[in-house]
Formats: sequence, structure tokens, C-alpha cells
Amino acid sequence: MQRAPYASDPGASRGREFPEEREGSRGPRSEFQRDRDRIIHSISFRRLRSKTQVFISPDGDHYRTRLTHSIEVAQIGRVLARELGLDEDLTEALCLGHDIGHPPFGHAGEKALEAAMVHAGGYDHNAQGLRTLARLESPYCDHEGLNLTWETLEGLAKHNGPIMAPNWALAEIDRDFPLDLSTWPSLEAQVAAISDDIAYDNHDIDDGLRAGFLQLDDLLALDWLADQWRAVEKRFPHAPRDRQLRELVRTQIGIMVNDMLTHTRKQVKGLTSADEVRGAGRQLAGFSPAMQEQERVLKRFMYDRLYYHEEQLGTAERARDVISRLFVAYHQDPTTLPEEWQASLPDTEPQRSRHIADFIAGMTDRFAIDQCRRIYGRAPEGLSNV
Repeated sequence: MQRAPYASDPGASRGREFPEEREGSRGPRSEFQRDRDRIIHSISFRRLRSKTQVFISPDGDHYRTRLTHSIEVAQIGRVLARELGLDEDLTEALCLGHDIGHPPFGHAGEKALEAAMVHAGGYDHNAQGLRTLARLESPYCDHEGLNLTWETLEGLAKHNGPIMAPNWALAEIDRDFPLDLSTWPSLEAQVAAISDDIAYDNHDIDDGLRAGFLQLDDLLALDWLADQWRAVEKRFPHAPRDRQLRELVRTQIGIMVNDMLTHTRKQVKGLTSADEVRGAGRQLAGFSPAMQEQERVLKRFMYDRLYYHEEQLGTAERARDVISRLFVAYHQDPTTLPEEWQASLPDTEPQRSRHIADFIAGMTDRFAIDQCRRIYGRAPEGLSNV
């Protein structure tokens, strides 16, 4: 499909933070393709396979993790980008990298790090993702970080829109490589954010049903989901119930995708450049007002029935305890850190706490549990809620 005039152009990228002068051909990849590949090949990306999406340390192989979620977001993002004439590679890079900064145990782990880091500037998974990719993940000899393009870093930084008060981690990167944090990002970044919403809105339903935390009758309390369910039953009256439920999820994804495309095409009509997208002063890629309201209702439902389910809350509390205890242990006795992390541990605050938080944030669920057991002799029971 022909590139739209408002799409990001890898040939007109604002460049990378560090100059790269290497011998030999760079090959056929565009700058945004190289960004995507650097993210895929990173250790941080591989760790996502054992980090919580909805269920903590799931025993079953069929539940989503941060890795499979990120891949599903990228699938939706590429479809939307292609239909809108955007750069698919930049969109995919942003989708694959958007959750890199999540600590073990998902939002439960993040809350524990937020509390532990109050005296050191706080913790935010989105800023930590930028810090990880731009500073901590360093496989190259000639610069720190992955040295991603300005457009990729900008899109990851502004995953949820403009940032008026960046925390310390994001502010440090912005100081060294300004990312125009106060403006809306590219359409590719906006598409990646909407793809994230579409993916977890629907796939979390799928996992919730599989785990028994959600029931069909719960979903049918939402009128628009009930309408889709009746349509599925009419089309496939003799199909097994589990297949009908998966058809319901697929149907809902399609409805949200088509709504987003229709609304966004209206919003971008007449735009002639990516700079005009950033200068528009508002979100351009998104749902129609009607779908926005339906999605808000769905999110409230998911918090009430799944994310804040009694069993979920109990497991989350145990997970927070693991992270809190690890932070205390590393802070009080640095010899409990691996040798390479001990060797680079700062002597003063807040750098010392931030270093420890970097180590914990990179852990998988399983590694965090193992570390707690190694240091304290045991880990809390019941750290898998499915």
C-alpha cells in the first residue's frame, strides 16, 4: 500500500542519539526495521515470556504473558498501519517494545516498586521501558543502549500521549536526546497505543473465561457484547461453547478495528505530513465517541470482575511482598546482588536505589520468586492464581 503523506518516513528520520560508523553494508533494512529487530533480539524482550500479563506465574501454557500479548498487539498494529498507509515497521517496533519496562508480576510488581522508590523519584513502567532500551540494554561496543531512532523513542515515551511532567528516568533521556514530550506523537505511535487497548480488552476476556474468573453470563450484562453473542449463536448454533466464545472475542476485535479505521480516516483527512500530526494538538488515531464509551464500560467491567477479583487481589498482595522484600534485601545487604550488579552499585542516593530497581524491574516472575527463596529461605505460597 502506498505510504500516506502523514506517515513517518524512515528515510527522513531525525536520527539516532549516538553516531554509528561501522564497516560493511547496512543491508536492505530501513531505519525502523533495524529498530524493530534490535528490540526483538534484546534480552529484555525475551524476558517478557515469563512476565505477568493478567495472571501471575500462570501454570497453564495457554495463558498470555507479556511476550505473547506484545506479539498480539503487533499483529493488530500492523493491520491498522497497513490500512492507514503508515509505516508498518515503526508501528511494529512500538508495539513490541511498549511493555519492556514492566517489572515481574505486572501491575502488582509496579506498585511495590513505586512504594519502594518514593524517596528516589518513583517508578513508572513506561519510563523504565525507555531507560531499559536507551541505557540498560547495551549489546554494542560503541554506545550504550540499543540506540533506537528518535521516532521509536518518541513513540515509546509518549505511548499514552503528551507528557508534561516526566519522571526522572524519562527526563534524563529527554535531556540527552530531546523527544518533544509535550506534543502528540506520530500516528504510528497512536496506532500502537490503540492496538494495545484492542488486544488486552479482548484477550484478557479470553484468558478470564479460560481461568473461570469470568462467566458468559457476566459478559452478557453488557448489552453490546450480548448483541454480538446472539449473532455468534445464530451463525454457529451447533458449535461447541468454547469455540463460540473465541468467535465472540474475534468478532469484537474486528468491530473495534473497523471502528478505529473509520474514525481515524476522518480525523487525518487533509493532513500532509507527520509534523502536522504532531502539531494537531489532539489525538487523531482512535475510536469513535460511541466506541470510546463502550470501551470505557468494558474496562470498568474488567476491573470489577477480573483485575480486582478477590483471588487476584490476594495473589497481587503476595507478589508485592516479594518485590518489597527483595528491594529491602538488596539495599541492606548488597552482597545478595549478583557480582556484576554489586560491582556497579552506586554509593549514594538516589542512584543506589535506582540501580537496585533496575535489577528488580528486569526480573521475570519465576526469577523473582527464586531470588526471594534464596535470600529469605522461602517465598510466599500461592503465587500462581490459575
